[in-house]
Amino acid sequence: MTGIVDTHCHLDAPEFGDEMPEIRARAAASGVSMCVIPAVGVFNFARVRELAHRQGDAYALGVHPLCTAEAGDGDLAALDAELTARRDDPRLVAVGEIGLDYFVEGLDDEKQTRFFHTQLQLARKHDLPVLIHVRRSVDKVLKHLRQTSGGAPWRGIAHAFNGSAQQARACIELGLKLGFGGAVTFERALQLRRLAATLPIESIVMETDAPDIQPHWLYRTQAQRDAGAAQGRNEPAELPRIAQVVAQLRGISVEALAEATTANACAAMPRLASLAEMSASSRMRV
Repeated sequence: MTGIVDTHCHLDAPEFGDEMPEIRARAAASGVSMCVIPAVGVFNFARVRELAHRQGDAYALGVHPLCTAEAGDGDLAALDAELTARRDDPRLVAVGEIGLDYFVEGLDDEKQTRFFHTQLQLARKHDLPVLIHVRRSVDKVLKHLRQTSGGAPWRGIAHAFNGSAQQARACIELGLKLGFGGAVTFERALQLRRLAATLPIESIVMETDAPDIQPHWLYRTQAQRDAGAAQGRNEPAELPRIAQVVAQLRGISVEALAEATTANACAAMPRLASLAEMSASSRMRV
């Protein structure tokens, strides 16, 4: 299969422990050519950068909305400084994971909104795409994207998109690609599967959000977990099988989907194209 890009996977997550060489090797063997590893807070900036460089992958820097509770204004200043310090790092491909979340209760809305708005401004300042968390927040995310656009299109991805067709069109009109992952493998996800089947192919990218958002073959219900079954752990090697589901929904080959979504990922995060060329050159020298 043509190589495919996992545009969003948290390979620094503690669930992966010290298994990373094996996990990344399985991903490569399955056809995953590149992983994008987003930070979630200042505390893991160094870790995602180190992983990306060690494994030949890419990374993004940002403060996740669920991490804003513990973050302070100094974290925004630290992000600005880190983006400045790494401006010439070809493996830094975006500002992310940033966004808004209205699924988890108890978040300080004023604070997560301020962090998101400021990080959009930093993305503009540093001329970087954005990886955006849009859980139950698409309309409010769109409002802030419009407010900070400066009249220019955005580049980046609405991660784990699960909104309406109208919201999908609005994201696309602003320049974003839409990330599809394990949730699309569930037959009951009717709206999401309709979007995966009917949106313009140029608007779709693939992701796992590993170790989260398990595809249906890894998911265990609460009753199963109560009975002792372990919840399956998602990882990038699952991406080609997830892509197969999307390809079937669209009535195309998985190779065609991989080729299109990889090109879309490079359009959303232009430094990925240069990284792919670097990887190809390295393979030729071996």
